[in-house]
Amino acid sequence: MLNVFITVKSLGKKKNHLDRLAWPLAESPPTLRALIEAVVILGVQSFNKRETAVPLVSCLTQTDIMRQGNGGKVGFGTLYNEQGNGEEEAVSTALLAFEDGLYRVFINGIEAEQLDMPLAICDGDELAFIRFTMLSGGLR
Repeated sequence: MLNVFITVKSLGKKKNHLDRLAWPLAESPPTLRALIEAVVILGVQSFNKRETAVPLVSCLTQTDIMRQGNGGKVGFGTLYNEQGNGEEEAVSTALLAFEDGLYRVFINGIEAEQLDMPLAICDGDELAFIRFTMLSGGLR
């Protein structure tokens, strides 16, 4: 088991700061494709484990409101889709998005450009997944 650190944008949309999350990997992935697969599968599994039951009476404390407000979004955390997500579909979507150039992967500040390039991920390495935002509109 090795831990890597993934840099993600904070959940709130109001604040533009990045969070550094510890992410456990069972083994060092040999390629970028295997790294993306491992990260996506762990993400889907953790999402599917989230609580889907709605409490009978839900309320937020002042502390909850302040904590969530700092993140830019206050809510009850209700999940409306109880089916969960499929790992295979999520992995294929993530790989297709990488191939289409919708996001880039950086390992210790160096871009990993090809899915089948060999990697040497070590404990404590820094990973960054940078998603590009597509803007639409015309020039005036």
